[in-house]
Amino acid sequence: MLIIPVKEGENIERAIKKYKKKFEKTKVMRELRDRREFTKPSVLRRQEKIRAAYKQRLQSAEV
Repeated sequence: MLIIPVKEGENIERAIKKYKKKFEKTKVMRELRDRREFTKPSVLRRQEKIRAAYKQRLQSAEV
């Protein structure tokens, strides 16, 4: 459970924004989406390699 301390007189929109940010950091929604369907470990590794290669290309292009 997430607890967001709200100061006296603080705007409710600000408290909601804090809650959303904290909720996003917990990665609950990401996990729920991942659990919706099973992905084989070999497919996951392949996707990680593709992402790593993409990041590598971006970094080498910057320098």
